Amino acid sequence: MIISIERQQQIDIIILSYAHSVELQQVTIACINSLMISEDPLSIKFNVVVIESEMALDNYQYPFSRTIYPSQPFGFHRYMNLGVSLTNAPYVCLCNNDLLFHKGWASEILNYMYKISGLVSASPICSIYHAEIGISTFSGVRIGYNVGVEIAGWCLFIKREALDTMGELDENFAFNAADLDYSTTLEALGLKHGLITSSIVDHLRSKTLNTQSDEKQDELNLGKKYYDQKWNYRLCLR
Repeated sequence: MIISIERQQQIDIIILSYAHSVELQQVTIACINSLMISEDPLSIKFNVVVIESEMALDNYQYPFSRTIYPSQPFGFHRYMNLGVSLTNAPYVCLCNNDLLFHKGWASEILNYMYKISGLVSASPICSIYHAEIGISTFSGVRIGYNVGVEIAGWCLFIKREALDTMGELDENFAFNAADLDYSTTLEALGLKHGLITSSIVDHLRSKTLNTQSDEKQDELNLGKKYYDQKWNYRLCLR
């Protein structure tokens, strides 16, 4: 059963971008364009905030969005927190810039959040990546907290009330293990997450990260060590 959305629903979309080349700028533009044609604007209104790390763009504003050039150094959670603080819709979606949104992706997630009691966080399926690990589109809802399975860190759709419960995302995570921390936090608080396989958003896989130097990628990947220290300590307190 599909639940109809009778009034316009507002969703805040936070997109992180580092367009230090024309190609990467076009990746972000393609992401936004696919988003804006993915839903009927009479039913769903997307409020798009792009957090752009490339200061040389000289305050360029992406189409259909408010583009912010932060003074703080990059951190995946730091920039997501900034985007969340600038918005106030009842739903927030935290996104990479290398995404292509399919028709009806958001309304599918909303329908299941209405139907499934306690579902406050969700990821859409990627028809490329998830097929490779044996999960098909339109194969039902998978409730769980496995990163890279139910948790697709490149696109996290959340009820704002859940973020209020969680508090700010831990800004010690610059990039790597940010999705692990998000997943473990949800599970520790008993907040339900699901992979919605009828909601399709394709991930073009690290278009920006792959342009970084080996040294920069190593720096961004320090999060796993911090994650182990943080959660091992907390589990010992139980």
